[in-house]
Amino acid sequence: MLRIGTRKSALALWQAERVQGWLRERGQACELVPMHTEGDRILDRSLAEIGGKGLFVKELEQALSEGRADLAVHSAKDVPYALPLGFALSAFPQREDPRDALVAPLAKTFASLPRGARVGTSSLRRAVQLLAERPDLTIVPVRGNVQTRLARATGAAVVRGGVERRPAEGDAQGPLDAVVLALAGLRRLGLEAQVTEVLAVELSLPAPGQGALAIEAIRGSAGFAATVPLDDAPTAQCVRAERAVLARLAGGCTVPVGAYAVLEGARSSEGPMATAASSWFALSCAALRRSPSRSERARPKRCSTRAGRHCSRRRGRKPKGCPRRSGREARRCARPGDPRGGGRGGAGGPAA
Repeated sequence: MLRIGTRKSALALWQAERVQGWLRERGQACELVPMHTEGDRILDRSLAEIGGKGLFVKELEQALSEGRADLAVHSAKDVPYALPLGFALSAFPQREDPRDALVAPLAKTFASLPRGARVGTSSLRRAVQLLAERPDLTIVPVRGNVQTRLARATGAAVVRGGVERRPAEGDAQGPLDAVVLALAGLRRLGLEAQVTEVLAVELSLPAPGQGALAIEAIRGSAGFAATVPLDDAPTAQCVRAERAVLARLAGGCTVPVGAYAVLEGARSSEGPMATAASSWFALSCAALRRSPSRSERARPKRCSTRAGRHCSRRRGRKPKGCPRRSGREARRCARPGDPRGGGRGGAGGPAA
């Protein structure tokens, strides 16, 4: 009997049940082991503040290491690029649509959102890209499961702790104008009808692995061997390429990175060819780079030496007689009578 570790959210349970069904079709007995993760428990702070998406998989990996589960089912986009020693991603089943979806009951489309519209998202990656296209928008951090985040725009009631509540209660500004979520999650939960626009990848590049499941197990274990046949080769190649981008850029919840790989090329009678000679990856990635503020760009960079303290030229064009020196040299050269510097009485003449 294989034990499948999973989070308790509706989406996570749907995904784990799907894997359970595939294994049973192959004659493998298995059961679900639902558990709460730290990422599910802490909802009043952003993922960037509490440690990143790894909080959604930490407890599941601990269950694997302690023998309480034989495999774990994750959303591939939640799995950090660095895995614990001895762990492996044994399979990436066939992928769902990786794009982001907009739910805007009134505006319907991203372009039609009114100026200053409040858009909810829990993703720094989405926020950066949406603001790049529409700086006038107000991004509102939204945490919780898919239904809770969806209700922030639709105004639908959600049940929490046995109590039915509407998301606008306690929020003086009322419901949001729109929320952005992964299209794959909405489809899996039968909520695609709520989508008003599917965002193009040129506007909102997906997270690495978005739309795909990732099955994790200890390498060489029974769970690893049982799930390897569930791997979909084209999906695995693309997701591993996207995760390579994530690893290269050291991305996570504090660095908004998007990557989307498309496998193109010839197919042999044995299936997709994995060699570089017969296929290639079209990769796109977006990473936030801190740009200097307007005041920083306007501020002149002055010469750092004591002798050139009145020099306002930029460092790349330092004037003659104002060499760039270390702090120790500058102090020594500024002493009275020092023939090498611009101090009073030195070779540089009297100080101005």
